[in-house]
Amino acid sequence: MSVRIAPSILAADLANLEREILEVSSADLLHVDVMDSHFVPNLTIGLPVVRRLAEVSPLPLDVHLMIEDPDRWAPQYAELGAASVTFHIEAAKNPAQIAADIRSAGARASVAIKPDTPAEAVMALLGQVDMVLVMTVEPGFGGQSFMPETLSKLTVLSAAARESGTALWLQVDGGITTDTAPAAYAAGADTLVAGSAVFGPSDRARAVQDLRDVCHA
Repeated sequence: MSVRIAPSILAADLANLEREILEVSSADLLHVDVMDSHFVPNLTIGLPVVRRLAEVSPLPLDVHLMIEDPDRWAPQYAELGAASVTFHIEAAKNPAQIAADIRSAGARASVAIKPDTPAEAVMALLGQVDMVLVMTVEPGFGGQSFMPETLSKLTVLSAAARESGTALWLQVDGGITTDTAPAAYAAGADTLVAGSAVFGPSDRARAVQDLRDVCHA
């Protein structure tokens, strides 16, 4: 199983964002956290910035919505050019409809679960989404410590996807470094979001490759 690396711009220099994005162009996706200061306490960016990022990024945008009312907003991020749009099951009123609307707008649909949310909360959606994001920290801020107890959910989801024949990506987000990435990969994650582990070093391309290398060692 190959691994996809998705650098998170939450850890990038936002004053020089286009340059920062070009420096991680060897990655697979560009992870964009949208926070509304309601679903999570932090506030980041919204539709106008994501629209511009879609225009300049050499990587497909992987938009993670940590917001209230994703039923209303998620399809709009797909319509403006995101390749993948993730909404939280904890915030969704009609998750199956959100997933259908995202797909209809031309993007991959993804559902996320917080550390305290069991894998069973998204089982009914496995045939209707393209990816499940398992949060390995509490959503809302970068730089938190990895929570290894969340990895058992990846094992459960991976087994369920195999049994149902679903082509499901499994993503992890939070505290991913060269120390924690191998455990996440071994548990079933094939898509790793990394913030400071990629944007912290001066050689971002090397940092991306290091994450790949430790998973395949």
